[in-house]
Amino acid sequence: MTTDLNLMLYTKLAGFRLVVLANRFGCDTDFSRELHDRLVEGLEAGMSRLRIMMALERSVLTGGDEFAEYQLEGEIEIFGRFAINLLDEIEIDFDTHEYRINGGDWVIALTADYTGVDLDYPELVSLTEDELGSLAPILEDITRETGIGVHAARAVHAWWSGS
Repeated sequence: MTTDLNLMLYTKLAGFRLVVLANRFGCDTDFSRELHDRLVEGLEAGMSRLRIMMALERSVLTGGDEFAEYQLEGEIEIFGRFAINLLDEIEIDFDTHEYRINGGDWVIALTADYTGVDLDYPELVSLTEDELGSLAPILEDITRETGIGVHAARAVHAWWSGS
């Protein structure tokens, strides 16, 4: 990415941040306000990454730091995988048969008894448009205009049927 493209993306993220903050005033539930707050945090994290990348690009262009080019390559790679998670995120370690949700404690998914061995990993279920409310079109716009994925999913177990 060049500085111009980064600046354009930064501007779009800043604009979406303002839209989300304005939209938050219409929230009527704590859950909706929390989703808005997490989206603002995610947009700010993306903006912060872009500021770092632009500073590294300036350093490379001026020749002020011999390691800046390597740092910039790393930041570009990291930003290429950047996504915003509004609710739950699952990490699964298939070697140890453990998982954790939202960076919490690791939980063993493997159980065994006289009936056999069972693996029970949770899965992510996307929030519905009704659950997202007025955020749904904003999330679509963010992804379409910036290429940054915004994930709004809840971790559930197959045996769990509540909401």
